[in-house]
Amino acid sequence: MSGAALGLEIIFVFFLALFLLHRYGDFKKQHRLVIVGTLLAWYLCFLIVFILPLDVSTTIYNRCRNAAANSSPPESNNSTGSYATIAPVPRQHPCFKPWSYIPDGIMPVFWRVVYWTSQFLTWILLPFMQSYARSGGFSITGKIKTALIENAIYYGTYLLIFGAFLIYVAVNPRLHLEWNQLQTIGIAAANTWGLFLLVLLLGYGLVEIPRSYWNGAKRGYLLMKTYFKAAKLMTEKADAEENLEDVMEEVRKVNECIKYNHPLRKCVDTILKKCPTEYQEKMGRNMDDYEDFDEKRNTYPSEKSLVKLHKQVIYSVQRHRRTQVQWQILLEQAFYLEDVAKNETSATHQFVHTFQSPEPENRFIQYFYNPTRPWFYRILAVVLSIFSVIVVWSECTFFSTTPVLSLFAVFIQLAEKTYNYIYIEIACFLSIFFLSICVYSTVFRIRVFNYYYLASHHQTDAYSLLFSGMLFCRLTPPLCLNFLGLTHMDSSISHRNTQPTAYTSIMGSMKVLSFIADGFYIYYPMLVVILCIATYFSLGTRCLNLLGFQQFMGDNDMTSDLVDEGKELIKREKRKRQRQEEGENRRREWKERYGHNREDSTRNRNVHSDPKESNFSDGNTNWSSKYTRANNRTERDRIELLQDAEPLDFNAETFNDDPLESESGRYQPGGRYLSMSSSIIFEDI
Repeated sequence: MSGAALGLEIIFVFFLALFLLHRYGDFKKQHRLVIVGTLLAWYLCFLIVFILPLDVSTTIYNRCRNAAANSSPPESNNSTGSYATIAPVPRQHPCFKPWSYIPDGIMPVFWRVVYWTSQFLTWILLPFMQSYARSGGFSITGKIKTALIENAIYYGTYLLIFGAFLIYVAVNPRLHLEWNQLQTIGIAAANTWGLFLLVLLLGYGLVEIPRSYWNGAKRGYLLMKTYFKAAKLMTEKADAEENLEDVMEEVRKVNECIKYNHPLRKCVDTILKKCPTEYQEKMGRNMDDYEDFDEKRNTYPSEKSLVKLHKQVIYSVQRHRRTQVQWQILLEQAFYLEDVAKNETSATHQFVHTFQSPEPENRFIQYFYNPTRPWFYRILAVVLSIFSVIVVWSECTFFSTTPVLSLFAVFIQLAEKTYNYIYIEIACFLSIFFLSICVYSTVFRIRVFNYYYLASHHQTDAYSLLFSGMLFCRLTPPLCLNFLGLTHMDSSISHRNTQPTAYTSIMGSMKVLSFIADGFYIYYPMLVVILCIATYFSLGTRCLNLLGFQQFMGDNDMTSDLVDEGKELIKREKRKRQRQEEGENRRREWKERYGHNREDSTRNRNVHSDPKESNFSDGNTNWSSKYTRANNRTERDRIELLQDAEPLDFNAETFNDDPLESESGRYQPGGRYLSMSSSIIFEDI
């Protein structure tokens, strides 16, 4: 099993990152470099979280092995020197090789590749790709130029921070600047920025995640929140539609101004390809390709203005499509929650849906999350709350080594005494997994206006995907160092002269910057208590609400107004969908009842049009038209209801003697008969 666990986790984490990226990104429409860059960033960050418990168990085994080697007595020779005698073997040391043991030399190389690749992505490649994807340039050269200009200030800021640390080391007479120390300074600068952001996100997630599950078990809470979201989303949806109309109007003016032989016509064609299909068809019909342009008579937009317009088109189309999809998803959620509220008072003990869901229901989720059994969410909320309390306590006490107050360190040290590697790996995995969920879920939830927004169902734009990859790469290394500090596996925290983990050895000794290692890394995480208290009392939500950003608050008049507005919107959409389903059901019933009659009439029409039987049809036309066709007038109208509202071709020589058709229809030269009754009935339906 040597190295097998590492290989299995590498494969598993890859498919996990691919699944999440498929849920939020769009593999068909987004650029391949954006998909590959985001996938690589997510994959490396998830890989660090999953592999770190294996590093901890391997380090504990290596410590045990080194202790056993140091405690074994050396060989000694007898007085004659003829042969060597070995002292009696002491009692066997209790350490044994774990099932997930990773051979020596693999983990340092692995961590070095993973860490520096993630740092290259977050500080150099992903910011450049972000500006490149958001650029409105029409050529690769133009996009690269725009990306370099936008990132000049970005790179200059971080170089300034790194230069400040560099000057501090150079001025300090006790420190000698070497390559390893220079590398440690860069790592310390990156981890300091990541830890600053980590505590903010962690303080929010530790409270909000358990509370969200607890509120999910409340009757009516989710439905009220869904009504609130519907009112806000409708405002955003209307704004997105208005913005798209304004941008399309600008595109229409440019399209009519720049003709086919203008030098910038290729740029206009590129912009048109990014527009929705209905706007492309409308602009194509109004365009005269044979009209030449006149430079003296008209004023034409510059290439710079077209680049700006191209960027606006990409943003407005993406935003409009995202709001449309989110609105449909929110409607399905609201309809389901209304069905839950309706079926709670039902005596049939059978869940009845108002509308059939297009996706099949998950039986596993349906079993645990039943509208009549909210106990599952309550139990989960209590368990998560206990984990949150343990994390907060450990963050405030992990620097204490005598006695050991951090609960994470207590659990790991108890397992280390018995060398129970399975327990060590499970405890480490659950601990770091919970920390990662609190941090990463906050990254998925936060929204910076409309520039950064992770939306599911393939509605996340390239800018937000790359930005999330940057955040993950910046948050994961300080998250892992914080976890190693909580478990006292970091020698700079435990102050024990023991073998460090392979991950800690890659980071180097933070003693180069003592005010960072002994001050900021230890005391700054205590601020998580203040952030948890602020999140519990919703201080941030209240501040945003006072500033005009509408937030869901149960004791607020604005929230009540938006809930009522959202409820009316959901009712209107439900009535609209019910009318659509009733119309479809009515058409389906007509088709099932009278569809075979249409087939018979079509077959008879083909028989009448056969030249071999023309004499027979001519001889019986008058008799059939006066009696049979006149008596079946109602039946034929029902058949026409199922047909398209288009003119029907009839043979004028065959059916010109039908007095009923000449009165109710309209006959045109050339044998074309236009039915008016079928289209009118179809519009009524």
